[in-house]
Parts: sequence; C-alpha cells; structure tokens
Amino acid sequence: MEWLVELFANIYRVEDLIRWGGPVALAAIVFAETGLLAGFFLPGDSLLVTAGLLAAADGLFNVWGLCLLLSVAAIVGDSTGYAIGYHLGPRLFRREDSWLFHKDHLARTQRFYETYGGKTIILARFVPIVRTFAPTVAGVGRMQYRRFLMFNVIGGVGWVCSMTLTGYLLGRMIPNLERKIHWVIIVVILVSLLPLLNEWRQHARRR
Repeated sequence: MEWLVELFANIYRVEDLIRWGGPVALAAIVFAETGLLAGFFLPGDSLLVTAGLLAAADGLFNVWGLCLLLSVAAIVGDSTGYAIGYHLGPRLFRREDSWLFHKDHLARTQRFYETYGGKTIILARFVPIVRTFAPTVAGVGRMQYRRFLMFNVIGGVGWVCSMTLTGYLLGRMIPNLERKIHWVIIVVILVSLLPLLNEWRQHARRR
C-alpha cells in the first residue's frame, strides 16, 4: 500500500518517478493508462520520452529492453481494456460520471471510430485519454479480437518505441539535455494535446 501511495505522490514528477520506480513502475503506468479506464490521467507520452532520455544520458536503462518490456505492457493493457468493454458493454454508458470515469471520454472515442474505423486502435495510442478508452469501445462494439489484436500490437509497439527512441536519440544528439528535462516534458505534453484540440475544434464546428 505504501508503494502505491508513493507512486501517486510522484506521478507527475516524471524524472523522479522513473528513477524511483524503475522499469516496474513504468510498465505498471503504461498498462494502467492503456488498460484501465481510471488510468486516463497518467502521463504516458512524457514518461516514455523521459525514460528514453535518461537511458541515453546516464545509462539508467537498456533502451531496447525497455522498449520490449513497455511494448508488452501496452499490448496487455489494450487487451484488458478490450475485455472490459466486451464483458461490460452498454452498462459502461449508463454509469454515472465520477472522478475516475467520464462518459464524455467514451463518446469522444466513438467519434474517433466514426472517422478512422479500426485504425483508431493504432492512432489512439498517440492521443491522450482516447488511448485509454479506444480498446474498451472496441470491446463494446464486438470488434473481432483477431483484428483488434493486430491493430493492438502495431499500435503498442509503434507508440512505445517511437516515444522512447525519440527521447533516447535526443539525449544522444543534444549534450546535457537531461538538465532541461522539464522543458522536454512540457513540449511533449503540448504536442500530445494537439490531436485532442483539433478534435475538439472539429466537434465545435460540427455543432
């Protein structure tokens, strides 16, 4: 229990969290953000980029081993989200909103499906909040699991490796970048929010 309290106390102090929790904390957060509806607030993109940066700066991790571990966590997470949607189905849309659950997030993800179809499972990996709810909506819609798994693997490996290796390459190319890691995190967060802002703008225009 103390470990869990410490995890949530450090959740947005990304560098401290990575150094404190190591690969176990990283894998747990990636799994929770992609597999549990309550994980939509977790800092997936900035966590992956920062882990790659630290791997390059001080050899904190083996970057390829980290990519493998976190890819597995992302794939298992999406499969868990799919199972939740498949077995709970429409009951999710009848739940009352709470701090950990908002029906608006499901509705937003449904709009992504209307636009991109099955490819949403891949594209959603790169969109905060939507990546948490996309596998659940796929389960609610009874997407064939074999087809879902294909998109899941492509998206999970693509998301983890692109984010982690981006941080790693930046750390190798720009000396002492880890000293300005807070600026890197801010940029990653802003860039990751762009698809959400674009989707909100298009939705407002349709209304």
